[in-house]
Amino acid sequence: MTTLPAPFFIGPYRIDPPLTLAPMAGHSNHAFRTLCRELGGCGLVCTELVSSNVIHQSGVKRTAHKFDWTPDETPIAVQLFGNDPAAMAEAARAVVEHGAQIVDINMGCWVPKVAGKGGGAALLKDVPTATAVVEAVVKAVAPMVPVTVKVRSGWEPGEVTAIPFARAAEQCGVTAIAVHGRFAQQGFQGEADWDVIRQIKGLVRIPVIGNGDVTDAQSAARMLALTGCDGVMLGRAALGRPWIFRHIAHALSTGEELPEPTRGERAALALRHAHLSVQTSHLPEKVAVWELRGQLTKYDLDVPGTVAVRDALLRTESLAQIEDVLLPLCYSTAEDAEKHLLQSVL
Repeated sequence: MTTLPAPFFIGPYRIDPPLTLAPMAGHSNHAFRTLCRELGGCGLVCTELVSSNVIHQSGVKRTAHKFDWTPDETPIAVQLFGNDPAAMAEAARAVVEHGAQIVDINMGCWVPKVAGKGGGAALLKDVPTATAVVEAVVKAVAPMVPVTVKVRSGWEPGEVTAIPFARAAEQCGVTAIAVHGRFAQQGFQGEADWDVIRQIKGLVRIPVIGNGDVTDAQSAARMLALTGCDGVMLGRAALGRPWIFRHIAHALSTGEELPEPTRGERAALALRHAHLSVQTSHLPEKVAVWELRGQLTKYDLDVPGTVAVRDALLRTESLAQIEDVLLPLCYSTAEDAEKHLLQSVL
C-alpha cells in the first residue's frame, strides 16, 4: 500500500497529516470540524462556504452564524464564493479581520443556488474571470494570509478548464489547489477522473490536493499512487464517519487497518456531535437540532433492516430528545458518554 505522503505547507501552516476535510454546506460547521480533529488524522479543516455577496451587501451580520472558527482550530481555511472580484476581495479582508488563517476560494460548487449566480464551479466557464477573482483576493490578503482554491475538472464534460486555470492561479499567488475530478454538470454522478488531478500536479509547483471518490485507505492509496498529489481531501465519506481520517492515516503509515467503531461507540460519537453543535451554534436550540437531525442519521445506528433509530432522530426537536434516543445505545449518562468517547472510540 502507498505510504502516507510527507506533510506540506500552505503559507506558514504545516498540513500534517496531509489529509483534509472538504468544505460542505450544512455539515462542516465548528462541531463537525472539532470531531474530525479530536479523533485525529485530519491535518486541515475548512468552513462551510460563505457568500461574498452577502458580506458585500449586508455586512457580516447576516453571515455571523458562519463565522464559527476559533484559534484552536489551527490550521483552518475559510471558504468564500462569488464571481465579483471586488466583492470577493472585500469578503476576504472581512474574514481575515475575524481571524481566518487561510482563505479558500470555492470554484467547485455546482448547486444552482451558487453556480446559478455565477459563483462556484460556474467560474470555470470563464477562466479570465476566475483568474481575476483569484488575483483580487490574493492582492487583498496575501502574503499575510495564504489563498487556496478548490475546483472541479471544469463545467461540462470535454472542457477541462481546471488545467489552464490552475496555471493562472499559481501565477497569481495561490499557495495550493484542491481538485475534484468531476465536471460540475456531473454533480456526484459517475466516477471521478483522477487523471485530471495527475495532469494538474504535473503542471504546477504548488501543493495539489486530490478529491473525489476517496472512501477508505485503499482508495486514498490509489489516488496518491496514480496522481502523485500532495494530499487527499475527504467530504461525503466523512459524514457520520469523522474517524475516517485517523483510519486512513494509520493504515497508510503502518499498513494496518483499524477496526470500525461499534454501534455503541458510534452512538457516543453522535451524542458528542449533538452536544458540540448545540453548545457552539449561533442558532436557537430547536433550529440547531433541526439541522442536526440529518447529520446524526449518517452514523448508521439502526440494526440492519430497521429504521427505528433514524425515524426517532428525525422527530427530535431538543438536545434532551436526542439524548433519549442515543443514550440507550451507548452509556448511562451523557457525561459518561462524553468522558468515555475520546478514551474508547477507535
